[in-house]
Amino acid sequence: ETSPHLPAPTNVEIYSYNFQSLLRWSPVPVENGTVLYTAQYRTGFYNEWSGMGCGQTPQTQCAFPPEMSRRRWTILLRLRAELGPLSSPWVHTPPFVVDRNTTLGPPKVNSVSVRPDSLLISLSPPFTPEPGDPLQYLVSYWENSTSPTVKKLNQSKTLFQIENLKESTLYCFSVQVQLKIYSGHLLQGEQSAPVCHRTALS
Repeated sequence: ETSPHLPAPTNVEIYSYNFQSLLRWSPVPVENGTVLYTAQYRTGFYNEWSGMGCGQTPQTQCAFPPEMSRRRWTILLRLRAELGPLSSPWVHTPPFVVDRNTTLGPPKVNSVSVRPDSLLISLSPPFTPEPGDPLQYLVSYWENSTSPTVKKLNQSKTLFQIENLKESTLYCFSVQVQLKIYSGHLLQGEQSAPVCHRTALS
């Protein structure tokens, strides 16, 4: 039975990072007993609710199972608290599309090779791209001086060179990814922490 005495979970939100998504919430406080939580989902096309693999869990988060990982699907979620025979009202989340609502992390800098006039940089993307993902790397770089001028490069390869640099000079760079999704919407990733290297002496 739905009980007005068992409050519904609060702060229910979807957290999504690099296309890995989970539902999380604040625990429901009760005097005694263990509150369990049940999360269900449906897609925008179907009216039927399905289990997410989190039925009667004591946890306060639930990861999206693989069948929910389609990036373009519109997903609706609902969650309720259960205590013995009592159930709270369902809490519904707004429609969620992973493609639009995920946060992209910074790319990983694997290696930097220094030359007198250039830096050769090798990156890996923050997530495993799907075939045909138009992934771009935005590179900002600057000479580490008192009034640095930031220059930008736009690159689709994971191995590239920053050229026309001065020799034996400290340069810093920072990278982020951009992904154009099917709707034409542009997902802009987080900026990596600056990495600094001194160019070689010729």
